[in-house]
Amino acid sequence: MTTLLNVDRVSKRFAMGGILSRDHVDAVVDANFALEKGTPEIFTIIGESGSGKTTLARMILGLEQPSEGSIEFEGQPVPAGGNSRARQAFMAKVQPVFQNPFEAFNPLKRVDRYLEATARAFRKLSSRAELDKAMDEALVKVGLSLAEIKGRYPHELSGGQLQRCAIARALVCEPEVLIADEPVSMVDASLRMAIVNLLKSLRDDFGVHVIYITHDLATAYYISDRIIIMQKGRVVEMGPARPVLDDPQHAYSQLLKASVLSAADAGKGKLEPATDLLEASDKKLAQAATSHLVEKPDGRFVRE
Repeated sequence: MTTLLNVDRVSKRFAMGGILSRDHVDAVVDANFALEKGTPEIFTIIGESGSGKTTLARMILGLEQPSEGSIEFEGQPVPAGGNSRARQAFMAKVQPVFQNPFEAFNPLKRVDRYLEATARAFRKLSSRAELDKAMDEALVKVGLSLAEIKGRYPHELSGGQLQRCAIARALVCEPEVLIADEPVSMVDASLRMAIVNLLKSLRDDFGVHVIYITHDLATAYYISDRIIIMQKGRVVEMGPARPVLDDPQHAYSQLLKASVLSAADAGKGKLEPATDLLEASDKKLAQAATSHLVEKPDGRFVRE
């Protein structure tokens, strides 16, 4: 089996403070996983705000360089941001979808122009017929068509339509990996499952690996094959999604699950903090600098 993407113990260190007072914070430590070519999956990175999810995604995309460790795609280091031939080739195969679709599109530029520019840059298409065909094929994959969005500006589309257009723009490249950073957090609840099911379809019907970044355990449970849970820049638990989320072993993973509101408690008017789990999680975090991931019999890894 050939490794498509390999993330090998990467960490990112950010400097904090002024000239006379410098400190460093590790954003990601011991992030270590691989995606295998020919076996598409949805690999989920989950954690609260500030846990390092987006920093890890930016390193995979080559927008941030790791302070330690390495990231390789098809056996080669991920090229840094820029406009080199290697960078263009990499971005044709690894495409991002960001959180807020309204920030991803210039309000003064027609949406179809983004898809056309992507087809020209990464597919090297030039004729009108080729461009229209590539755009329409990508839009059909997300439940739209070129006829529906051609000539329209971002404000003329709903949030759900615009997010699907953002995914279609990425699919124009025919990528092997899609990195979706909180893709449902800015759309209405009624549209979230449509986007989530679309990600499943990309995996099942089109063979696209999806790296899904979220803080939402419900959608993670529904679509994920594997999962890593991050706390304050460290992976605390990693493994097959269902076992990890059904029976979390690390105190922070347990705290995340306990924090999900249950429909069974609706109307009782009483919320109690998981104090014991919070204290255990804080204690584990204080020990994180000297801890390491330990493999368990069921195949998961837990930081101890």
